[in-house]
Amino acid sequence: MKLAWRLLCYKCANLFQILKNLLFSQDFIEKHRNSPTAFTRNRKLPFHLLVCFILSFLKGSYQKELDYFFQTITRSRLARKMVSNAAFAKARMKLDFEAFIELNQCLVDAFASLFNCLTWEGFRILSIDGTLLTLQHFPEIITHFGTWNCRQGDPCPKARASQLYDSLNKLTLKAVLTPKDIGERQHAAMLLSDLPSNALILMDRGYPAFWLFKLILSQNAGFCARISRQWKIVRWFINSGKKEKIIELKAGVNSRACRELGLDTSPMKLRLIRVVLDTGEVEVLITSLVDKTTHPHNLFHGLYHIRWAVEEDYKTIKSRIEMEAFTGQSVLSVYQDFHARIFAKNLVSALSFPAQVAVAAAGVKKKHVHQINFAQAIAKAKHLPALLFQRTKRTMRELIREFMEALMHLTEPIRPGRNYPRKHKIRTKKYYQNYKPVLS
Repeated sequence: MKLAWRLLCYKCANLFQILKNLLFSQDFIEKHRNSPTAFTRNRKLPFHLLVCFILSFLKGSYQKELDYFFQTITRSRLARKMVSNAAFAKARMKLDFEAFIELNQCLVDAFASLFNCLTWEGFRILSIDGTLLTLQHFPEIITHFGTWNCRQGDPCPKARASQLYDSLNKLTLKAVLTPKDIGERQHAAMLLSDLPSNALILMDRGYPAFWLFKLILSQNAGFCARISRQWKIVRWFINSGKKEKIIELKAGVNSRACRELGLDTSPMKLRLIRVVLDTGEVEVLITSLVDKTTHPHNLFHGLYHIRWAVEEDYKTIKSRIEMEAFTGQSVLSVYQDFHARIFAKNLVSALSFPAQVAVAAAGVKKKHVHQINFAQAIAKAKHLPALLFQRTKRTMRELIREFMEALMHLTEPIRPGRNYPRKHKIRTKKYYQNYKPVLS
């Protein structure tokens, strides 16, 4: 057990070393600075510290966050003003937000190479889902992202976000943020490139379209999606009373979209699955897994339930790390905050993965399977990336071991079968630029 634990710490240290090599490389810095002269002088907030600071789940005032950040990395006994909030605001304008996208891609690739990814029937289960994010009321942001007309009050600035989420390994493989006018299917097309060879895409009922199915199959991936009764073939299938049916889906009005994407328009052999929920409600799934012997009907209720992990991740994004509490007034700052928090969340997930495996193994004789309390993991990891990126590999392993040991004591049971109806409430909490919390 001790040897296995040491090996996991070593793998996590290797992952961070890969990220550290990328973060400190001159090519990476030159690629992601917004001017040739940026980050060339010896400043108190150089490129790597600026990136680490933005990764630290900023919630409070700039100055408070800066003081505690530098107190942590310098091991000071007291939080002192080492960098002003104006200096940070000026420095972040020199940083391209795509630095966080590349770091996240590096993390995802390194994770897949270092760890044995969890799979379902040999497939990496990747869920696509989108959401709307409420933005701050600033002219530049409103002009770029657009507004949403509310029942009461002034129009509200909104952005549309989507992610490709590994539901079993708890990692966001890719994420996009755009003006709200770009739809979720268009987001899906942006996300469906360079997929793992064993990918199986799960989608909710807003996504099914002939061209999107073709796009997924062109990536040598499979899919399973909930499909709406608005489709004529679905209504026929429900009325037939059958529990499954192999169908031939034709392009129809989707022919043009397929040609624009360079996809063929030949009919697809797909499978409709009837699933009866505990409430008695009937939902229909459509899938490219047409082999009834390899993938029998009784597997699909559990398969589609795995998609719920992406909904839980959005709860984490919006409530735990407060994604909508954006820290700047510019469009650049919105993109920076979004992609930085996605990457920071993934860092915590990657560090929590070995601890979760150990917790699952240790809980074999318990009544319920236990899992890491991810909210507590995020809280404990606020300044951890900055510490790891500035330490030697040996010190990295020690810090990671301490972090994982702390997580082992922060578990909660998974109680299967729990089901609560959704409560659709109007969220009243707002994040005001001028009234950030002093404590968080």
